[in-house]
Amino acid sequence: MRDLDNLCSNCFQELTQGSVCAECGHDNDTKNDTMYLSEKTVLQGKYVIGAVKEHQSDAVSYAGYDSQLDQKIIIREFYPRGIANRFDATTEIHIRQKYTAEYNRYKQDFITLWTTMEKLHSLSAVVPVYDVFEENGTAYAIIEFMDTIPLREYLLRNKEGYILWDSARLMFMPVLTTIEALHNNGIIHGSITPDSLVLCRDGKVRLAPFPISASTDSGSILQTVVNDGYTALEQYDNGHKICPATDIYSFSACIYRALVGTNPADAPAREINDKLMIPNSIAESIPIHVIKALGGGLQIYPEKRIATIAEFRDLLDAAPTVQAKAAEPMEDIYQEGARGGYPDYAKIEQDEKRKKSKTAVTVLLVLVIIAVCAAVYVVKFSGLVDTNKETTTTTQVAQYEVPNFVNNGYTQSDVESNGAWNEQFKIEYQYEYSADADEGIVFKQSVDAGTKLDSGSQIILTVSKGIQTETVPNVGGLSVEEATQKLETLGFKVTTVQVYNDGSHQPNTVKSSYGMAPEADSVIAVGEEIILQVYGEVQTTTLPETTVPESTTAGVSVKAGE
Repeated sequence: MRDLDNLCSNCFQELTQGSVCAECGHDNDTKNDTMYLSEKTVLQGKYVIGAVKEHQSDAVSYAGYDSQLDQKIIIREFYPRGIANRFDATTEIHIRQKYTAEYNRYKQDFITLWTTMEKLHSLSAVVPVYDVFEENGTAYAIIEFMDTIPLREYLLRNKEGYILWDSARLMFMPVLTTIEALHNNGIIHGSITPDSLVLCRDGKVRLAPFPISASTDSGSILQTVVNDGYTALEQYDNGHKICPATDIYSFSACIYRALVGTNPADAPAREINDKLMIPNSIAESIPIHVIKALGGGLQIYPEKRIATIAEFRDLLDAAPTVQAKAAEPMEDIYQEGARGGYPDYAKIEQDEKRKKSKTAVTVLLVLVIIAVCAAVYVVKFSGLVDTNKETTTTTQVAQYEVPNFVNNGYTQSDVESNGAWNEQFKIEYQYEYSADADEGIVFKQSVDAGTKLDSGSQIILTVSKGIQTETVPNVGGLSVEEATQKLETLGFKVTTVQVYNDGSHQPNTVKSSYGMAPEADSVIAVGEEIILQVYGEVQTTTLPETTVPESTTAGVSVKAGE
């Protein structure tokens, strides 16, 4: 182990000019406050505590040094403000008695968060974590040190103060994969801002160390920090609950800041006046599908907001899931599996049991029929009954209960292979397109399940033909009336937004380039919305999706869409 006494407690380089580090300028005569671990404290026999970097609501971050690997690290100590403290000259955390239960619960959340981050080390937007452990009555995460600058600082260094979508896309899209992985593990980030997104020397944007989600919820006892413009409405003191859409709001706000150059207005103000303004010169450079995605991501109320990262990613890519699904070969079932996770083996096992059960019922029915036939033979031909006697018989038609063909997800093949159903009823099929049911699935039945029908009664089952799709025609340059008629004739819904007209375009005509979303020649589901950018006769454009007044400058007004 190197001589710790001769190392800077901030950068852990050798001190060559007294107490002030020649490398980073840190004054090593300045010590950590006594509420924190003192410099040069060693954890797990190898991790050396350095200077305090920041204290968030749930934890304190120290500059650190891994003596075994001989490298600088970040040491994050679970140390919730207000419910725990440390007495002078001790390393043990002291918990206020009435908060013991909360402390233990939040500590477990801290361990879960950083253990999960350790498992996600292969994702590009994760700052690598390589150890999590408990000591001193609390928990620690050991995080690899990376030379970074906050995204906000990077944007401020840019001459215009903002960047174009082509650049922003390369920076932001990989982060979505990491956020989605957190959500899949039950973790809400809750504090995504241009300060918590950092740009590394390798050009990648990563998530800086962040607190547990309870510290971003006003309903918890932890101290919460509001980041105006980026904190979602549900994180304020109200009846809404934080959820994956909370992260979608703050991440959308970060993209907005990167593309527009200003912060969105804070959520409570937008609840009163839900408008965000984009200057004409900037709006012209943002593809309409990105504006639409931001509109859905910046919805004030979480129940109206885009709900999943997958949906948000599709909108930013201008490739809605239904469009991709329509283009997939039907047999390629793992294409969707790659996005949705591993096959549901439990469901597969249930399906196998259901098929075996159907076979057993069919065999039993055949045995019953054989037994009945045998009984009829004995009665008629054995002489045990005098068939010459004049008798009066009453024939009673059997009744059967209609199965639930729809809710159980049966295919036409499932129904056709069930001998009992086809003996009991006369089953016929018709076929319709459906955006909700996969091709081949029964999604309607002419007689409600549970109804009792006479044997041989007709039941009509409607089988899905899958999603009806059409190719989007190019309507750029057409008048809004002509374009709308052409698209509506094909079954699409049309929404128009006005864009700035510098006088060189015919008013009420569709913009020729980047003027429609989805783009021309896309194959999408009938009934989907197509947004057209239409040149207006005025200097500003009212967009139907979301955004905030940033100045009195005339600009594109984005109204939150439903």
